Amino acid sequence: MNRFAMSASRGIARVTGTAFGPYQSAVVRIGFAGTWLLFLLRELPHRAELYGPDGPWSWSLARRLIDGNGAFTALMWADSRAWFEIVYALALLSAALLLVGWRTRTMSVLFMVGVLSLQNRSVFVGDGGDNVLHLMSVYLVFTRCGRVWSLDARRARRADAARARGEQVTDRVGPLLWCVTGFALVAVTASGRLFEGEWTVPVLLWAVWAAQAVWWLVGRRAASSEPRILADVVGNLLHNGALVVIMAEACMIYATAGWYKIQGSRWQDGTAVYYPLHLDYFSPWPALGDLLSASGTMVMLVTYGTVIVQVAFPFTLFNRRVKNVLLVIMMTEHAVIAVVLGLPFFSLAMIAADSVFLPTSFLRRLGGWAARARDGVLAGSGGIPRPRRGEHEPAQAREDAEDPEAARIGFTP
Repeated sequence: MNRFAMSASRGIARVTGTAFGPYQSAVVRIGFAGTWLLFLLRELPHRAELYGPDGPWSWSLARRLIDGNGAFTALMWADSRAWFEIVYALALLSAALLLVGWRTRTMSVLFMVGVLSLQNRSVFVGDGGDNVLHLMSVYLVFTRCGRVWSLDARRARRADAARARGEQVTDRVGPLLWCVTGFALVAVTASGRLFEGEWTVPVLLWAVWAAQAVWWLVGRRAASSEPRILADVVGNLLHNGALVVIMAEACMIYATAGWYKIQGSRWQDGTAVYYPLHLDYFSPWPALGDLLSASGTMVMLVTYGTVIVQVAFPFTLFNRRVKNVLLVIMMTEHAVIAVVLGLPFFSLAMIAADSVFLPTSFLRRLGGWAARARDGVLAGSGGIPRPRRGEHEPAQAREDAEDPEAARIGFTP
């Protein structure tokens, strides 16, 4: 019993004292922000037809649907072209800033608002990847996704270095951003528009805004003070819980897709993959589709292999080697779907969701390669020299990557 109690105590200490998966959460942030940003840029010439006043799904039709399901969308606050352009521009800007990791907590909230506003305005626009993006935009709000590979991480390193030199560090942008978002929340709430539909998203917006103020206040105290420790514990619990939900969501997507496929006769006889390759809607490269479907054996192997991988994936999470092999297979399959079936954003969204299972050692090497490539470019242009190994990573992230207990839940290979 004592051994069990000690193990449980160590486990609780780890969960409350550490934000797991800094690299996984960062790559998920980059993946979904990049997917949404690319989609908005591609549809920029057609934005008014998809989500705006020129679309077949008019504002009045959207109003009737929102009144029925209570979904959150800022585009229902005003029926004007100017307001639509403002919301679309804010969605673009928040996605770009979240991608580079600038004020990730605030940008993740604005990113969620942009995704929900546009997607709930026109629910019939999308290819399946929009559903994944819809869910993940909410989960990202609870994660500490800017601890590595972000402008926030670089700012934190510079602040730590300045404090080590005895310099005073003052953050003026954070309080200013908090005041601006607070003014917008108060204005929208006072107008009665924020709580027109369901209350979950509006309450979340107010909760995050208030939590930012609390975090700023306790951040001015010593790291060993009780309020600071309590804030870190709450933040770690929310982060770790959100990562578990993201992993569970990805497993649910593959498990339900696989088990539904098993019930279909075309999947049972091994011919299901043949048919979408010959649909005009999914044939951007007809010759490529004909080439892939020319062999009946290949079609059968891909059909059965898809079902096997999707059904088996959730059961492989406790075996890192098998899990990593299936990850490569699934990401390759999504890349093929993006090219052959013309579904790039669906594939990018699924690859971003799969990235939460990538091993930490691989992501660290990937970050090292990117850093060396960047520093090589900067050195060639007379920029700053390359930092020593490990300087671009926070100490806590290095400890997490090397922690044997983190390996047990799949963050390391």
